Amino acid sequence: MEKIVSLCKRRGFVYQSSEIYGGMNGCWDYGPLGVELKRNVRESWWQDMVTCHDDMSVLDGAPEAFEMCGLDCTILMDPQVWKCSGHFDLFHDKMIDCRDSKRRYRHDQVRGRWVEAKGERIFVTVNADLEAEETEARQKALKYFGYRSKDSDKLNWDVEFICLTEVSDHSRVLAPDSKELGTLTEPREFNLMFKTQVGALYDEDSVVFLRPETAQGIFVNFKNVIDSTRVRIPFGIAQVGKSFRNEITPRHFTFRVREFEQMEIEFFCNPASSQEWYRFWRDRRLDWYQRLGLSGERLRLREHDSDELSHYSTGTADIEYAFPFLAEGEFGELEGVAHRGDFDLRSHMDGKLDPKSDPLEVELGEDGKPLWRGSGRDLSYRDPISNERFVPHVIEPSGGVDRATLAFLCEAYTEDEAPDDKGNLRQRVLLSFHPRLAPIKVAVFPLVKKDGMPDRAKAIYRELKQYFNVFYDEKGAVGRRYRRMDEVGTPFCVTIDGDTIKDGSVTIRDRDSMEQRRLSVGEVITTVQKAIRSQGQEGLSCP
Repeated sequence: MEKIVSLCKRRGFVYQSSEIYGGMNGCWDYGPLGVELKRNVRESWWQDMVTCHDDMSVLDGAPEAFEMCGLDCTILMDPQVWKCSGHFDLFHDKMIDCRDSKRRYRHDQVRGRWVEAKGERIFVTVNADLEAEETEARQKALKYFGYRSKDSDKLNWDVEFICLTEVSDHSRVLAPDSKELGTLTEPREFNLMFKTQVGALYDEDSVVFLRPETAQGIFVNFKNVIDSTRVRIPFGIAQVGKSFRNEITPRHFTFRVREFEQMEIEFFCNPASSQEWYRFWRDRRLDWYQRLGLSGERLRLREHDSDELSHYSTGTADIEYAFPFLAEGEFGELEGVAHRGDFDLRSHMDGKLDPKSDPLEVELGEDGKPLWRGSGRDLSYRDPISNERFVPHVIEPSGGVDRATLAFLCEAYTEDEAPDDKGNLRQRVLLSFHPRLAPIKVAVFPLVKKDGMPDRAKAIYRELKQYFNVFYDEKGAVGRRYRRMDEVGTPFCVTIDGDTIKDGSVTIRDRDSMEQRRLSVGEVITTVQKAIRSQGQEGLSCP
């Protein structure tokens, strides 16, 4: 993971936000190549799920044909939206504070290990990544008990690290940044929504929140979409946009951050067929990641156990990836596909859901009026053919653009050996992106800077630029230029030489195989276009 992070900064994929001022934790900037990669991930999703979706055909696994459309909702919304959705009351993480170091931690992210020495048993917590936690725990324990490194065998450890949530007695806990026991507070709830204010007056009525998800904008516009587009159920509404969560302990590069981008679909369907649609979207979204290059063994689909499900959900599955920063055998969430029932539409229509009661009940205040009451608008649906009226069920595939981008980066990172300009084997670093995702599709090189080659190369560069993102480079030996393009994931390099001046042919080199062949410029265009649609993409992307 350290190599990937280093490459990201060196080659302009990702920078630490506000780095010249020391950096802002949990915030990252995408550089020139990173913004292209992220845009390609986003646009591939939109193209496959919305633009190129065939409304007239029944896709494999789908109960029937369906329509897809898009929205782009505001980040600032009426606070009542978040009260009715449950975010105002329920969108919390447990946090703990250290009275000694004055630092704050997310309760379920603090790990540690029980150790016994000198007749005392303590729980040593660490503030390190998984690969370094054993070393840090040993050093902390040695320091606490007054031992030296040679006395490590005097420490009697429990078998494995566990989460702090499994420890009930905090008086025996050595906090991550403390030298004393019992400095941690009891866990307390921490609302993850960012609060801000609108208007000229700063008072209680001006308080609004930065949206923690894009989904609610879709739900509150459900009736608008129905009325303005004449879509019929089943149909889906897609949205890509920024969301904000005040994470207590952001970590793992761009995996857990405070400002991130989501790509979400709310798919509205008849309750009678909702389970079939849940299975369809679960499998379709997994297939999308596989078609774009995530390997089977590092990618998995995990169904939630019944005790993991939200109170309104009858089924949720996570698409997970084995990121390099996780311990062996552990997976991190890429995307969740949830069967949300009719909870969201009913919440915005009627009122607030009490998790302890079923069905929906409206909570009353002291004056007898409903608290956090919904819009009062009828969000049910009447089928124009069968005349059946019902509140649609919702299937929600919700993924992160940043997490998907990080997963594709991690999967693409490869080290091998390749001959240099002199024929000697040297280590080669490459990013083996699917051509559809690669930030740069083609690099154009004149073999040497003379004999009219640069002029011809620039003309070819401009011709290819009409179709793809193309890079021009004439500096250094051609082998070094190849390696620079391999390292940023460019699938094809086109070299202009003496024969190009004579017959118009060029040499095209493949990034992964390093094979080279002669083609005309027109054939280069069709070759790259075919590669972009390759590896099973024909069923998803536009021709």
